Amino acid sequence: MDFQFKGANCVVITTKEGVLITDPNLADLGAKQPNLSKVDVCLLTDPAFKPKETADAFVVDCPGEYEVKGYAVRGIPTRSHLAKENETDLRTIYRVSTGELNVAILGHIYPELTDEELESLGMIDVLFIPVGGNGYTLDAVGAAKLVKLIDPKLVIPTHYADPSLNYPVPQSDLENFLKELGAPHQEVDKLKLKKETMAEALSVCILKKS
Repeated sequence: MDFQFKGANCVVITTKEGVLITDPNLADLGAKQPNLSKVDVCLLTDPAFKPKETADAFVVDCPGEYEVKGYAVRGIPTRSHLAKENETDLRTIYRVSTGELNVAILGHIYPELTDEELESLGMIDVLFIPVGGNGYTLDAVGAAKLVKLIDPKLVIPTHYADPSLNYPVPQSDLENFLKELGAPHQEVDKLKLKKETMAEALSVCILKKS
């Protein structure tokens, strides 16, 4: 399974069977829109993140279970980061499985998950999680708390300060999250993973934009 990071919460996951992308609305942030012509599955953590053009991609923007191009996708409803107590402003988090690795993709959510939501996520190998904070998404403290609850083997942070993107709210530096989590980390240009080669101890991979 190959992973690429495009900025914000946009990640591309590629297998021999297909290509999956998450939250590809980068044009809204003043960046170049990813080419979706070869994308098979497009996951949106918020329906508002849908780009103007999705080509022929199968678009998922709500909870449910889907089987597309070898990807087993489970969309799980959870509270928005903006939701107040007893409100039903929901977002969707995703579990993506290929039979080899289980990947979780979070968006702008409340920094707590229920036992039911954690059970729906199940065992996770790779976690993509926003860390930029300032009321726009999870901050370093909330993100680190969720990492410990989900207990993945590898964490890939997204949605942190990036001068090339025009976020509506300034995002905090990645260093804040790294210090808060306290796990070993490395920065890589590209990431290719196999389950049998993954370390058991928690680590952080900073995936450079491509």
